[in-house]
Amino acid sequence: MSRHHHPHPLWDLPTRAFHWLIVVCLPLAWWSAENEKYELHQWLGYTVIVLVVSRIIWGFLGSRHSRFADFLVGPGRVLAYLKGLGASSAGHNPLGGWSVVALLSLLLLQGVSGLFNSDDVFFSGPLYYGASGPFRDTMGQLHELAFDVLLVLVVLHIGAVLYYQRGRKEPLIQAMLRGRAPGKEGLAAPVPVWRAILVTAVVALMFWGLLAMAPEPPPLMW
Repeated sequence: MSRHHHPHPLWDLPTRAFHWLIVVCLPLAWWSAENEKYELHQWLGYTVIVLVVSRIIWGFLGSRHSRFADFLVGPGRVLAYLKGLGASSAGHNPLGGWSVVALLSLLLLQGVSGLFNSDDVFFSGPLYYGASGPFRDTMGQLHELAFDVLLVLVVLHIGAVLYYQRGRKEPLIQAMLRGRAPGKEGLAAPVPVWRAILVTAVVALMFWGLLAMAPEPPPLMW
């Protein structure tokens, strides 16, 4: 009796879910800020923080190709890749791996800085009243700067995906949708999904606890 080969997914379900939730949250966060939907904007920011922190932890506890150790390499390997020597991981190439780190860092900076942000009229972040004026000003500037840099990286990311998808015929989008695609298959079985659910639940509870300790705004003076 012959045995059927069932290839492992390149991207596990938690990694794919994180990716597409960020794709949804980021433009919605921009739209809600532009249209003064501050409560929605606030909850989207909370969601992004929980997702990014969970993804960072997943980079150590997740499936093989979701781990940073699988796709982060030193400068020498990056240069070798640029010279056409290929990538060592079935997942992200050396440039793509470091772009993941850059995007995660900017998303986290964007979310955390928003906790201290205010429009001075209708909205103040939950940690706004627990920080000094200079620190709040710095966080406000970082919130705007991080978003501008994030936009540049997102455009570069989309451009790179389209280049590999159309120019080099690599099914990156299919792999991120379905987990695998021809030529995009994993080398090890994914870890159980419950592990990601547990990680996200713990991160969300800890974040909720932090928000619960946020200082109240001072009483209005009449």
